[in-house]
Amino acid sequence: MSAADTPKSASPRLTTRELAAVDDVLQDVRAHEHSPDVTVTAAADVGTPPAAFGAGGPMLKQFDQSNAASRIMSQASTPRSVVGIGGKVAKPDYSEAKIVLAMVGLPARGKSYLSNKLMRYLKWLEYDVKVFNVGQLRRSRARQKAQQSGKREDHTASYFSHNNQEATRIRDQLANDSLEMLIQWLKEGGNVGIHDATNSTRERRQKIVDRVSKEKGIVVIFLESVCDDPAIIAANIALKVSSGDPDYKDMSREEAKADFERRIREYEAVYETITEPHLSYLRIKNVGSQVTLCHIHGYLQSRIAFYLMNLHLKPRSIFFSRHGESQYNVEGKIGGDSPLSERGMRYAHALPALITDNIGDAPLTVWTSTLQRTVQTAQDLPYTKLTWKSLDELDAGVCDGMTYEEIEQAYPDDFANRDEDKFNYRYRGGESYRDVVVRLEPVIMELERQENILIIGHQAILRCLYAYFHDLPQADLPYIKIPLHTVIKLTPKAYGCDEERYTLPIGAVDTHRPKPKAPAPTVPASNSGREYYVR
Repeated sequence: MSAADTPKSASPRLTTRELAAVDDVLQDVRAHEHSPDVTVTAAADVGTPPAAFGAGGPMLKQFDQSNAASRIMSQASTPRSVVGIGGKVAKPDYSEAKIVLAMVGLPARGKSYLSNKLMRYLKWLEYDVKVFNVGQLRRSRARQKAQQSGKREDHTASYFSHNNQEATRIRDQLANDSLEMLIQWLKEGGNVGIHDATNSTRERRQKIVDRVSKEKGIVVIFLESVCDDPAIIAANIALKVSSGDPDYKDMSREEAKADFERRIREYEAVYETITEPHLSYLRIKNVGSQVTLCHIHGYLQSRIAFYLMNLHLKPRSIFFSRHGESQYNVEGKIGGDSPLSERGMRYAHALPALITDNIGDAPLTVWTSTLQRTVQTAQDLPYTKLTWKSLDELDAGVCDGMTYEEIEQAYPDDFANRDEDKFNYRYRGGESYRDVVVRLEPVIMELERQENILIIGHQAILRCLYAYFHDLPQADLPYIKIPLHTVIKLTPKAYGCDEERYTLPIGAVDTHRPKPKAPAPTVPASNSGREYYVR
């Protein structure tokens, strides 16, 4: 990955060449808008999504070019009342984006995994997204009834039989109620409501289409997760019966596994894959080996499709480390391209042993920015190294190379404005945290495609990436503590990320500035467990 692959953003105007590129993309979209479907099949490596949609691939490059216009519109909305070294960036207006994304698939096919991954990604990009899980609603109502009556409902496999008419009526009502709550939430301002249910028959899917069609400005697309890989199915079943599901509270693991397999067979008896030619849908096979698109139109729907094409289930770890302490860190200056300090060089020499002890013989790729302090930190690592322009530190514009004290003295009003709203504040000639999130989107796409990665980056960059994996709110993002000389290991799981931190005993300055008059965000504990009730 070269610097040329990810051009630096935050330019206030599009060049003639960029405008021509955007125009080419729009013409291509218009030329293909009546093409009903596309099927993308991965090569021999079943676990790796199609390379065409990876960062640097032709489709994602085209997508990035079309995205440039949206970034410029966001930049143009800076309030004129803000003066000085910078201003606040307005949140993009997504109010017209209203999508019901209805999941389709048998149990243990990864529907909830896909739902939660997509929710985290779109929320990180500032869309308002919520998952409406019918299973959670079922358990919540059953628990409420049990608390009132003292009698627990039977939700074993027979409850999910199509021949059990009363249970089928109740399950249909739960699905309808969940959809109604979703639609009401969209009408109150939400952007994407994910209906996480099996929706396994043509009749059920048509009911969803008919209901949504009554609402102006809301569209429905279906996401079908198909899996015929026995290993993936077995792993999903094992996760289901070993993670504290209340449906199996009083069963042994063997009994729970047998009952859940019977539940799957009950659904298989009536399951109908999507073949309806009029539906808008995506079908994902084995979480990435094959993707089918039908009637997918518009910016947001295409964005969803690109993201889902890049997911995989291979076990992996993602390591974050800031560069070693730099000369500018010691001097209290921000930005710049200074070399490492003496202590920073000691960290660079010690880092390889920590990484190899942790990862063993497994393959690993190291990503750095183009700035010398990250390149120096990676110099002794015995792994393939790639340089990303997109990983360069937040551009401080005219304040580059200044200390915070110097900024406060020279620009007191704007210093206060940044402390007031650090995520949205943009340096004049530089960037805001919101700008950095936009520029990091191709990095997120590629991270989802890859296996073991070590990113040696900068404080603001790693804060943004960390917030994505831990689903943290934007208000907290600029204040996440990412200390120097510390390696953060993230292990993605089905419903979140586990985290470990390793701090080397090499001193360094503390560059963290807490939010004024507010408690610092806490480092989240392991949050990879599944939620079983409606919150």
